[in-house]
Amino acid sequence: MQDIVKLDFPEYTFRVRQAERGTEIFDVIRKKFVALTPEEWVRQHAVRFLIEERQVPSGRMNVEVALETLHLSRRADIVVFDNSGEPAAIVECKAPTVKITQDAFDQIARYNMALKASYLIVTNGLSHFCCFIDLEKQTYHFLEKIPDYRTMRID
Repeated sequence: MQDIVKLDFPEYTFRVRQAERGTEIFDVIRKKFVALTPEEWVRQHAVRFLIEERQVPSGRMNVEVALETLHLSRRADIVVFDNSGEPAAIVECKAPTVKITQDAFDQIARYNMALKASYLIVTNGLSHFCCFIDLEKQTYHFLEKIPDYRTMRID
C-alpha cells in the first residue's frame, strides 16, 4: 500500500512489515499478518477502536466472518458477539476512497438477514454510521456514536 491515509479514528500503533507479497499488517483478532490494503487499513482501525474506545473484548469479535445470504457465500468484515455468543453488531469497512452510499447499507442489511445483529456500523475510516435495529418492531434509527460494548442494548 503506497499511501497510508490518516483516518478519523484515534492514532494507534500497528505492527507492519514488508513481505514478499507486499506490505502486511498484524491483525490482533486473526493473530496473523495480512495484506495491507486500503480496506484492511480501515478494518484494523475499526478493530482497535472497538477494543480500546468501546471496550469490546477482543475475544467477542471475529473478522471476515463467513455467512450465507440469498444462497451466496459472503464475509462480514467484523462481527461483535454478545455474552451468549450471538451477533450484537456487524461492521462493514470500505476503503477511504469509497463513498458511503445506500449500497453499503444494503450490503450490511443483507448480512444482517443471516446474523440478526442489533447494531449495524458502516465506515470508510473517514465517515462512520451506526444504526440500532429493533428486530421485533422491524425499525431502525441512526445513532450519533457507536455505543460502548457494556451499554449496547441486545434485544
